[in-house]
Amino acid sequence: MKRETEAVLLRIFIGESDRYDGKPLFRYLVEFFKKEGMAGATVLRGILGFGRTSIIHTTSVLRLSADLPIVVEVVDRKEKIERIKPKLVEIVKEGLITEEKVRIIFYESNEVEEDR
Repeated sequence: MKRETEAVLLRIFIGESDRYDGKPLFRYLVEFFKKEGMAGATVLRGILGFGRTSIIHTTSVLRLSADLPIVVEVVDRKEKIERIKPKLVEIVKEGLITEEKVRIIFYESNEVEEDR
């Protein structure tokens, strides 16, 4: 079965060493999104990048970085994204957040997943 719907995707660009409330920020964000009932979130670890400081962070063996780029993506209906945005301002002290309208396409199996 296939369903389509409009949604909003937030991308949160942070550093691997960023922390909040004693935890890595990326972990805190995913746990926060789950607690808020968001549809889904994913953490992506970059192999190379730079931000506002223009310092290049890389996984290169010759220059190991302790602060690799991290992107946290969260997607849900516009109303739910709007509800969490004020909280994100308090949580993400340094970084970049982008927002875009997306079309979600669900592909669902008729079988029930046992591990949920």
